[in-house]
Amino acid sequence: MLFGLKTKQISTFILFGIIVAFLGSCKNDAPKTYRSLISPMMGLNVASGNDFEVKALFGKEGKIDSVIYLMDSTKVEAKTDTMAIKMKTAGLKLGNHLITARIYGDGKSEDLTSNVNILAAQAPVEYSYKIIKTLPHDTSSYVEGLEYHDGFFYESAGDYGHSSLRKVDPATGKIVLKADLDKQFFGEGMTVVGDKIVQLTYREKTGFVYDKKTFKKLSEFTYNEGTQEGWGLNFDGQKILKTDGSNTIFFLDKNTYKTIGEIDVFDNKGAIQQLNELEYIDGKIYANVYTTNHILIINPETGAVEGKINLSGLLADDYFKTDDEKANNVLNGIAYDHATKKLYVTGKKWPHIFEIKISKQ
Repeated sequence: MLFGLKTKQISTFILFGIIVAFLGSCKNDAPKTYRSLISPMMGLNVASGNDFEVKALFGKEGKIDSVIYLMDSTKVEAKTDTMAIKMKTAGLKLGNHLITARIYGDGKSEDLTSNVNILAAQAPVEYSYKIIKTLPHDTSSYVEGLEYHDGFFYESAGDYGHSSLRKVDPATGKIVLKADLDKQFFGEGMTVVGDKIVQLTYREKTGFVYDKKTFKKLSEFTYNEGTQEGWGLNFDGQKILKTDGSNTIFFLDKNTYKTIGEIDVFDNKGAIQQLNELEYIDGKIYANVYTTNHILIINPETGAVEGKINLSGLLADDYFKTDDEKANNVLNGIAYDHATKKLYVTGKKWPHIFEIKISKQ
């Protein structure tokens, strides 16, 4: 007859099992080495012109033969050691950039990634304004685009069922020529290109081309390259500038209206969204920021905001009575007389177009 293990033997067996389990657990829970990019931190903001450190935690997974560092897809530096490096930002496009440390070893490669946001190097110069002249303006016009040419304002009015292209006498505010849009279209930004006028629509992805003299529609085009909406439009003498409510200004070919480039707009704090109506003045882009009283002065090469015009108080605060009117009938409209250097601004359904002079605060 067999009897079980004695109590002492049982205790010894259990203790042995516990020790084995513990050792196994310790082995499984032992700290594991790993690789990661510890600098720059994801989303780090860096002022243009400043350097930043790229540093990896390499761990002990295997032999490291070399490390290649990339900014976006461009090789910046290659090293055969694991020391940190400095990356430069001078001359780089503003906005987001991918940082990669590509590690080679044991016949394999591994990518460690992070990203940085490159911002404008300096805060924008602050400008105030002085009203030089007050001109009449049709309060039925929900202004989306405004330009001055040959003694007249050219204006694009928006809103479904009320959109139009207009030629306006500055002295009287009277419309001297008009082309109405079909009610299915919401008129947006417009610009004069030689003897033609180009006009965008809001969400219909359609643009119209008119004869400047007669307002006869010459052609239509579609836009859908990287943008879903049409906002502001202007011609800088070589290419057309276009906004879509983001922080991007798109460059269009003046003949085909196809996208040929873009810049992203940043100040020293971050991206500036809702860029709207545009004007190109003395080598700089002036842009309304929708729902604000600000016009930005933007470097067309880099996208850096170099100046900000505060137009608060231009229209009496109590002119519009309801919250809905105040929220919708905002500042929007910049025109410039290149011959006389006069700057004009207005807003949606405003009773006036103002000639203003700006100065540093």
